[in-house]
Amino acid sequence: MLYSKKMKKEDLPKKIAVFPLSNFIIFPNTSVPLNIFEPRYVDMVNDSMNNDKFIGMIQPRSSKNINDKIIDLHQIGCLGKITNFKEIKGGRFLIELKGLIRFKTIKEIGSNKKYREFEVNFEEYLDDLTEKNEKIKFTDLELIFKNLKSLFEKRGFIINWKALEKQNLNETINALAMASPFSLEEKQVLLESKDLATRKTKISEILSTYTYDDFNNTTIQ
Repeated sequence: MLYSKKMKKEDLPKKIAVFPLSNFIIFPNTSVPLNIFEPRYVDMVNDSMNNDKFIGMIQPRSSKNINDKIIDLHQIGCLGKITNFKEIKGGRFLIELKGLIRFKTIKEIGSNKKYREFEVNFEEYLDDLTEKNEKIKFTDLELIFKNLKSLFEKRGFIINWKALEKQNLNETINALAMASPFSLEEKQVLLESKDLATRKTKISEILSTYTYDDFNNTTIQ
């Protein structure tokens, strides 16, 4: 396990390596495991571990499988920090990445590296670095939980709902948005939502676009 101190504005990098993954996002204060095996991203993780341990997660604008050296990327992503690292057979890495703060790409930086790097700006998302101690109020999320629970189960997703109810509101909304079976575009909308209240509203709006047939069971168990 790697030690990770609280991120401050002055610690933020001006340029970052980015890892473009389709239909995959992280939010601040959420953690995800990643299996790194492509040579370019093995290089990226090696360089990150020897530097600041930062990696920017960002979605391509298209889910088509084309060379991600030229694929167009969304402008908003989330900066992550490697908090756990393990090298395994075959030159692969297992890492855990913790989301810290969202960023906006300014311009791509040309280099001879196999992976892509961007100059980025964090000014619009500095609130992501602020500790939020708001306790979850189930009544505030009852409809979202009801519909999301049904949709997750219909799609074969398993979520520990009781554990989510014990988290603060920010962590819960972000975890649900990250793990949801929503589309690439829908997840990007959630990532770009300015604040928690907006994200909660957007989840409700997205759920309203799904038909009744998408909800196999609309009763909280």
